[in-house]
Amino acid sequence: MVYAYIRVSTDKQTVENQRFEVQNFANERKLVIDKWVSETVSGTKAAKDRKLGPLLKRMKKGDTLILSEISRLGRNLMQIMSMLNLCMTKETFVLTVKERYELGNNINSQVLAFAFGLSAQIERDLISQRTKEGLARRKASGQQLGRKKGDKNTHYKLTGKENIIRTMLDYGFSKAAICRKLKCNFKTLDDHLERMNEKSCELGDN
Repeated sequence: MVYAYIRVSTDKQTVENQRFEVQNFANERKLVIDKWVSETVSGTKAAKDRKLGPLLKRMKKGDTLILSEISRLGRNLMQIMSMLNLCMTKETFVLTVKERYELGNNINSQVLAFAFGLSAQIERDLISQRTKEGLARRKASGQQLGRKKGDKNTHYKLTGKENIIRTMLDYGFSKAAICRKLKCNFKTLDDHLERMNEKSCELGDN
């Protein structure tokens, strides 16, 4: 299936220009667009709260998504990279008219996957560094390190990976796929999901 996604931010903008660009692009590539999806919504809104979310969820291996430009996915770089990473995980293709990106089984996609992985690693390293600095300050001030007897553990194997878990769930990935992605077993994931739900409930009560 070939999908075309069009997004405008305000009613004053028109989808016709994007549609014209996308259709010409498809004609050049001899692609037949099976379904058009268009909406008027801010790019800062989460994909799951837009028509884009269900679209990405139903796309299957080998499907293609055409956009007028990469910014149609959103305004946040990490949000866009996360969506593109999920598309590659599903083995779908993303084509953009203006930038001429062809993301799929090619070098551009490999570079993108590397960049996404590097960003995630940098984030983990920064969290680790802040943790070490915090422990060093506590030790220097004479505070007790580690958990007090009877306290609950607050760091687990999947701590810090809540965003990617929520994103994959939103896009319809199975728990098995999430476990493969995060290299954990079902019990570890289920336990962490339960902790995430408990935390959400606590925040809702406050």
